[in-house]
Amino acid sequence: MNAITSGWANFFVAEAGAAAALSGLIFVAVSINLARIIAIRHLPERAGETLLVLLMVLTVATFGLVPEPSRTVLGAEVGGAGLLVWIWATSVQWRAYRDPDLVAREWLWLRVLGTQLSSIPFVVAGVLLLFGGAHALAWIVPGTIASFASGMLNAWVLLVEILR
Repeated sequence: MNAITSGWANFFVAEAGAAAALSGLIFVAVSINLARIIAIRHLPERAGETLLVLLMVLTVATFGLVPEPSRTVLGAEVGGAGLLVWIWATSVQWRAYRDPDLVAREWLWLRVLGTQLSSIPFVVAGVLLLFGGAHALAWIVPGTIASFASGMLNAWVLLVEILR
């Protein structure tokens, strides 16, 4: 650890473990309901989106545990992870929004909100790290919480709601 990530080790270890566990739950949900998920348009993309959001937390937590990171490299890694997830999720959700046959269109806003609140704080943290902003790592906390909330909501959809 160095001055940038000093005091954050326990947080990063805990979040990496939680992200890995929730990712496993998504894999179980998908494997249990695979035929049903594949049969519903845009649901495979939602499952992938959920895994990607949780992978972002796992990746950022791993970056935070690397000893002696430079502020520039850590900023690029954290911001880049958030930006990649934001771009991918936004493009998938835009496709779903434009689909006139989308099942449960009224719930798309919650899915969009979840991934936006998940990815944007990581982008902000990365930019603040790159430009020396104070409390840059603090932005990772709401992004992580939103990622877990979004992941759990999507796990519920993939495990339970899909059977209704």
